[in-house]
Amino acid sequence: MEAMIERCAGLDVHQKVIVGCVLHGSLDKRPKREIKSFSTTTEGLLELSDWLLSMEVTDAVMESTGVYWKPIWNILEDKCHLILANARHVKNVPGRKTDVKDAEWLAKLLRSGLIEGNFVPEESIRDLRDLTRYRTKLIYNRTTERNRIHKILQDANIKLTSVFSDIFGKSGRRILEKIMNGEKIELNDLEKLVHPRTKAKLTDIASAINGRIRLHHRYMFRQHWEHMIYLEGKIEEIEKQIDHCLKPYQEEVELLDTIPGIDKNGAATLVAEMGVDMSVFKSGKHFASWAGVSPGNNESAGKKKRTKSKKGNKILKTMAVQCALSTRPQNNRISSFFKRIHKRQGAKKAQMATAHLLLKIAYTILLTKEPYKELGPDYMKQKQKNKELKMVEYLKKKGYEISSTDPEVA
Repeated sequence: MEAMIERCAGLDVHQKVIVGCVLHGSLDKRPKREIKSFSTTTEGLLELSDWLLSMEVTDAVMESTGVYWKPIWNILEDKCHLILANARHVKNVPGRKTDVKDAEWLAKLLRSGLIEGNFVPEESIRDLRDLTRYRTKLIYNRTTERNRIHKILQDANIKLTSVFSDIFGKSGRRILEKIMNGEKIELNDLEKLVHPRTKAKLTDIASAINGRIRLHHRYMFRQHWEHMIYLEGKIEEIEKQIDHCLKPYQEEVELLDTIPGIDKNGAATLVAEMGVDMSVFKSGKHFASWAGVSPGNNESAGKKKRTKSKKGNKILKTMAVQCALSTRPQNNRISSFFKRIHKRQGAKKAQMATAHLLLKIAYTILLTKEPYKELGPDYMKQKQKNKELKMVEYLKKKGYEISSTDPEVA
């Protein structure tokens, strides 16, 4: 392997210890090797930083092992060029495996320029990412508590879900609080509790809440209700903090918000996961592949076999699919693309293909700093027709006579 870096280091990271291997020397000679171990405490990481500086290391690499790489990255980020490697991409051949050999193998790969680093955004983006991911988790927990309340209501034979599309709306919450407190609800009380625009009749609502609720039901109901209210308060706090962290990236959020299917929360998640500097990705296809919404390649002996999409960034992938699904009732280029793929290949592939399209559009918008321009639902048909017209003109110039049932083509 041809050497490209004179002084580099490989770090084998664990929970309690870090094994570092420094390779240094002339590029045309066999490098010298220095091995040293450090603890993962702050004192140990500072010793590691001083050691790398004393060895005049310019590049260092470590595997993305859980969250153990993060404190090392925070301390060494400004000291040298750090590379976070995918553990699957730098796996050594099986044999006598030790921490020293792992660190040396990483250093050898880095010295030869064979490691492509993972994308690690700047600190402010990483903080925003923590907030958006925590918000997603809180929303999931809130939905879990709502489902538990649904279960209690069904056990008590209270059929509010049959008369309300959302029992956690204003009218539904008023009624649920009365039921939880054990208050008797008459037909006259419903006139005050239910919004006038509610479609369900008051008699139907009164019949639906006439169940057999016991003290046990009310106790469990109150536990789930109080937890749900607590989670809703935390979600509001997190969203305020997210808005505060998004102030430096307001322009990018507004640009992403112009894409059909992407709202403010979706734009915040995209910024948190992909950052705003698109120069770190080679192209829109490379970015979509990093997110995990691109089909894999499995070709052998000239035959292409079926493959699944890679894992990628799960949070970004999930958000892209959700945004793709939200475009279905719309009438634009993206929704037309979804319906066309859905008709030929089914719902799952349509979701992934549309998510792929959305992320490529987001990449281009952040790269060019220009808002989304709607091309219309017939964009692909018109593009294909223009392609056919160009082919016809080319054949006519070559002396061929073209006959077609389509007057525009002929």
